[in-house]
Amino acid sequence: MHRVQVLSGHLSSNSRVGMRQCSALAADPNDIVVVHGLRTAIGRAKRGSFKDTTPDELLSAVMSAVLKDVGLRPSLLGDVCVGNVLQPGADALMSMSLRSPNNPGDISPRLMDNEKARDCIIPMGITSENVAERFGITREKQDRFALSSQQKAAMAQKKGLFEQEITPVTTKFVDENGTERTITVTKDDGIRPGTTLEGLAKLRPAFKENGSTTAGNASQVSDGAAAVLIGRRSTVEKLGLPVFGVLRACAVVGVPPDVMGIGPAYAIPEALNQAGLTVDDIDVFEINEAFASQAVYCVEKLGIPMEKVNPNGGAIALGHPLGCTGARQVVTVLNELKRRRKRGYGVVSMCIGTGMGAAAVFEYPGQ
Repeated sequence: MHRVQVLSGHLSSNSRVGMRQCSALAADPNDIVVVHGLRTAIGRAKRGSFKDTTPDELLSAVMSAVLKDVGLRPSLLGDVCVGNVLQPGADALMSMSLRSPNNPGDISPRLMDNEKARDCIIPMGITSENVAERFGITREKQDRFALSSQQKAAMAQKKGLFEQEITPVTTKFVDENGTERTITVTKDDGIRPGTTLEGLAKLRPAFKENGSTTAGNASQVSDGAAAVLIGRRSTVEKLGLPVFGVLRACAVVGVPPDVMGIGPAYAIPEALNQAGLTVDDIDVFEINEAFASQAVYCVEKLGIPMEKVNPNGGAIALGHPLGCTGARQVVTVLNELKRRRKRGYGVVSMCIGTGMGAAAVFEYPGQ
């Protein structure tokens, strides 16, 4: 019953989260704060570094690393919530995410009796095509956005910017000859530094004849996990734990399922409104790149300067382990704000299949 009450409080429209204007700088004992967060490297599904690693092994590695880093006993955790897609599980006082592409799940035939429900099972690639067609997002715009993502991610990897957010994972790997060996994975393996606009233009549409969504301008199917440790400020301070970030607002909105990718364009303004902030106040936006079509639409719709968007690349380059991405974005945005060595704000947002958008505003408190 206590768990139900806690979750109900999170979902209530008068929840304390986001209802206090961010202009009030005084710390509140009831603030929800991020203590620490890490992720694994992201591997290409079925052929990448983690193709022979189970989701629970990935999750165990990143969860253990987070707790070890801050010296917290697992027995002190009040709740453990795991985000996943199409496999059994739930979403954290210890918030962890993972994804494995192997279990497709079941769909009730009753969905076909309702038009809106039928729209919820439109393939995600087709929803991308719908966004491109309905809002005039050209193939060239999508390819240029994808190229930018690859270039930014390649540069970030070259500079070692991901090292502070990735925990090494030692695991088994079976090569093409069937030989099993032990490897330690420390780098994302989906980044393609040699990507060119000309190369992207040659790729065939992946979901629809004469479409504009391709394997090059859509997110990669990937394996990975991330964990974020959060708690009430009063408890965190009592335990002597650090405050890495503060959750200032969060919002979930509904959008038409057949263009579900536009979700961030509506969730972000709602979260900013709750926080008493504007686009101009935000230093970094981590907007998930499920497809370039929807990412471009959201950025243009909100008038966000491109230099603020995914400065170290996004899911098109890094990959998109479906249940992991939200936590990964939190880890990435707070580390980027930390590198800037001053108080700042970051937004994380993503679209959600069946017609939703989610967004959250985080504050980095500064050195």
